[in-house]
Amino acid sequence: MTRIHPAELDDLLGDETPFLLDIRPQEHYRDRHIDGSRNVPVYGDLRGGNEDALREHLDEIPDDRAVVTICKQGVVAKRATRVLDEAGYDAATLMGGMSGWTGYQKNSLGYRLRSLLWRLR
Repeated sequence: MTRIHPAELDDLLGDETPFLLDIRPQEHYRDRHIDGSRNVPVYGDLRGGNEDALREHLDEIPDDRAVVTICKQGVVAKRATRVLDEAGYDAATLMGGMSGWTGYQKNSLGYRLRSLLWRLR
């Protein structure tokens, strides 16, 4: 399963923009999201183990470009990435989810520390 750091995603957004699949609930998506992302609110279903909820939306996800899955912290998005991988997509999970993206955008201390830990792994 592939992961992508917020800085790496930011670099891609100017060039080979991947399909950004935000699985969070609609109200969270409305509050804050990455420009150009598409909301398919299956977070609760995936968190509860219902992977079919995402499979029912596969026809809405292009298969001709990379897909980056986004959730709150990146944990449930890993499950979405696995489902997409199994279906033949080139998928990656945004590390840290929207929390990581927001921290990256603000260059917060929390993000810098988390980024350091990611590099050590």
